[in-house]
Amino acid sequence: MAPSSADRIVIENVAIATVDAQDTEYASGHIVVAGNKIESIGAGTAPEGLDNVVRRVDGTGHLATPGLVNTHHHFYQWITRGLATDHNLFNWLVALYPTWARIDEQMTYAAAQGSLAMMARGGVTTAMDHHYVYPQGSGDISGSIIRAASEMGVRFTLARGSMDRSEKDGGLPPDFAVETLEGALAATEETVKKHHDASFDAMTQVAVAPCSPFSVSTELLKQGAELARRLGVRLHTHGSETVEEEKFCHELFGMGPTDYFESTGWLGEDVWMAHCVHMNDSDIAAFGRTKTGVAHCPSSNARLAAGIARVPDMLAAGVPVGLGVDGTASNESGELHTELRNALLINRLGAHREAALNARQSLRLGTYGGAQVLGRASQIGSLEAGKLADLVLWKLDTLAHSSIADPVTALVFGAAAPVTLSLVNGRPVVENGRLLHVDEDAIARSTRAEAQRLARIAAQD
Repeated sequence: MAPSSADRIVIENVAIATVDAQDTEYASGHIVVAGNKIESIGAGTAPEGLDNVVRRVDGTGHLATPGLVNTHHHFYQWITRGLATDHNLFNWLVALYPTWARIDEQMTYAAAQGSLAMMARGGVTTAMDHHYVYPQGSGDISGSIIRAASEMGVRFTLARGSMDRSEKDGGLPPDFAVETLEGALAATEETVKKHHDASFDAMTQVAVAPCSPFSVSTELLKQGAELARRLGVRLHTHGSETVEEEKFCHELFGMGPTDYFESTGWLGEDVWMAHCVHMNDSDIAAFGRTKTGVAHCPSSNARLAAGIARVPDMLAAGVPVGLGVDGTASNESGELHTELRNALLINRLGAHREAALNARQSLRLGTYGGAQVLGRASQIGSLEAGKLADLVLWKLDTLAHSSIADPVTALVFGAAAPVTLSLVNGRPVVENGRLLHVDEDAIARSTRAEAQRLARIAAQD
């Protein structure tokens, strides 16, 4: 529940990076939160005479930013971290699919708790999960993920995934881990109707998200797109992640991934794709023309040796780009705030070198860019009056950051900064680096137990 609209939280004496259209910043400013929205923001102290102020926060030594927005993740992988650490994407998938195919509702709930906890502690206020493994008889997996996000207190998008191309059809997942075309579409529609909230301050939304070209049929992609547009929700999938995927698409469909996606109705401003590493000029132009979004996952792309996405070229072409953790079996830290730094550094290894990204562009990827990609830029992603009160206070006056004069540079280039306060919908979720609504130690124990149980089950096969 959002706080009463009459209740106010006042934050003062804080450096502010609004990430609005003008990149407005204040060296020392204030933010007034009323209920679940930002009422006012600006330089200096808050207006006098405010009623019903339930809390005042002294932000000295802190930077306030919009809450981070994660645009791609696979929560269930929290319980298979540290495996297949020297594999590329295809070999990694082959190694892990037999284990993933044994997950159940209890495992998925624990893994979602672990994934969400690490992100929320590190400044994520809007999370998403692309879940596509629904083994037969595994329980209410989608419901368990949504429950974990609700308990954590974060804003959440479930990208309800699906697979219908198994090993017998030339795909990668085991036969019993995929759904039928009809079953996947029906279950996806049911999830949207049960859980999707289209309101301005929605805490839970659902997207239609067949997994990838090499694990779903062309018909599932086509009908999935039609379903999403009939229901008025967004579309998500993996795209152009590896050179192997490009070869696969050319061999099977006679065209590259972007042309294939366009032929199935999967380009448009209601679509976002994860990775998009191997894209040529024509592909990037198509994304820019159609405003198809990209979830950039620099750490996972490096972990799986997939390559360096052409983020500067995408931005120049007008492509909406956000940041993603990706699954924690390919980004074991599970944190998004470290992706601010990794996005900047890894892109500077590419063709644009030191001109690839700067600190403020990287912060924008992790905030407003992510909000664009999720279709929520009018509600979150920047600190502006009238927007939802999703914001973070980063502590920058400790040993790790205090000698860096510019706070945005300190946040992006420096070590991972502690979170002193995180608000979601005007409600505190993190204080002084600790989660307020869940027991971190209990989550650590349960995720370890479920990881061990999954390993035992997989070893029996």
